[in-house]
Parts: sequence; C-alpha cells; structure tokens
Amino acid sequence: MSVSMTKQTLLGCVLAAVVLASGAHAAAQGPPAAPSGPPPSPQASAPIDLTGTWVSIVNEDWRWRMVTAPVGDFPGIPLNEQGRTVAMAWDPKTDGSCLAFGAAAIMRMPTRVRLAWENERTLRLETDNGRQTRRFLFDAPAARGPRSLQGHSVAAWQRTLPPSNPFGINLPGGPPPGPGGGLKVVTTNLRPGWLRRNGVPYSDRAVVTEYFDRFPSPDGTEWMAVTTIVEDPAYLTARFITSSHFRREPDDSKWNPRPCRG
Repeated sequence: MSVSMTKQTLLGCVLAAVVLASGAHAAAQGPPAAPSGPPPSPQASAPIDLTGTWVSIVNEDWRWRMVTAPVGDFPGIPLNEQGRTVAMAWDPKTDGSCLAFGAAAIMRMPTRVRLAWENERTLRLETDNGRQTRRFLFDAPAARGPRSLQGHSVAAWQRTLPPSNPFGINLPGGPPPGPGGGLKVVTTNLRPGWLRRNGVPYSDRAVVTEYFDRFPSPDGTEWMAVTTIVEDPAYLTARFITSSHFRREPDDSKWNPRPCRG
C-alpha cells in the first residue's frame, strides 16, 4: 500500500469517527425543542429603545434648516434639469407650506419628535413643528390607498452581529443574537413635496429609506441619529443622503405643537 493510500485511509477513519461521535451526542441530547410559542412582537424584540421625546440638534446645513433660503439656493442636492426648473419656479409666498413637512424632509426640520408604540407592531412618530404624525409598520403589506404626505412606511429591525458571530449564521440550538441594532424604515406611496422649504421638489415616485440609531454620549445624554436616503427618478440624478441628530429630553415640558400651512 502506498503512503498516499495510507493517508487517505487514515483521514477516512478520522472523519467516520467524528460523524459517529456527533451522531451519538445528538442522540444523547434528544430532538431539538419545539418553539414554545409565536415569535416575540417587534415591540418586545426591539434591540434598542427609541421611545421618548427627542429634540433636533442642527449641527450642519444651518442656513437651509433654520431659515428659508431664497429661490435657487439649493447646493448639495443632485437635481436634474426638470428638478431645477421646478425649484426655480418656487413662490416665496408659499413659505411654511406643509409640502416641506413630508416624509422625505420632516426629519431635517428644527423640531421635536416623540416616539411611542401605538400597538405591538406600529411605532408612531410625532413632530411638534408642522404637527405631523408618521407610523412605522412592521410586517406590513404593500402600500394601498391614496398617496399622502407621510406615505406608507414599512419598518424592520436591523440587529448588530456579536463578535463571536461575524457572518450572521445562527445555528439551530445556538445562542440568540446579541443586543443592539437599529431601525430601518422604507417609505413609498408619497405625495409630491419639498426637500427644502424653498421649493426644492421630490415627486410621487420618490422612495425614502431611513436608518434610526441610538447611542449614549460620555456625559450621559442619549442621542438618536437618523440617516435619510431619498431616491427620485423624476427630479434627482443620484441619491440625496443626509444625517440628522437628536438629543433625548427628560420629559415633554418643551413640546410645542405648531401646524404647517395647507
């Protein structure tokens, strides 16, 4: 018998022994336990707590967020020719319109937001500036019905993978996913609106994808970061991406609802 054949035979014996040992261990353990009930609801399984009242901290784009820019002042937004034409036709008399408070732009407003669970599968977000209400629906069907300013928002938890499981492979009987993560929200079925208060448009074909994350700062305050991606084949040549920051407040004492116009 050659040395090569001897090595192959030895390797085969080792593999067979491993398989037999695994089978014996599985038999000793018995069949895997059946699930004890339905999976936990999105509320019960939330990897982070976004509930509470948060105030926006305007640490970028101050002159477009805190005041209304003049006609034609829209750097940084990848408008196509049609989008520029619509933006240049904006009438300053319409400043304050609810068109600036749609889902694609509301999180860029200087505002307070209040998040609470409406039910175990619906997370509600309210704003005091413009008095808007959004609902993030987990396990929701496709959008139906008329288009609206806040559209149809489908939510899903994005869970952080623990260091011991970098590829996200959950083996049967293995440990549960580690704590931490964020919220992803995709909004469609929108009415046309404005990306900025000076009439920079988005169309009813826009899709808004948002990522909500919560993190503590060294001084003990809690922060929420919202990354917003707007895709609109009608008026944009590329994705419009912004990041907005909010600090958690201890209570609702500064909540000051004020409506938009129209």
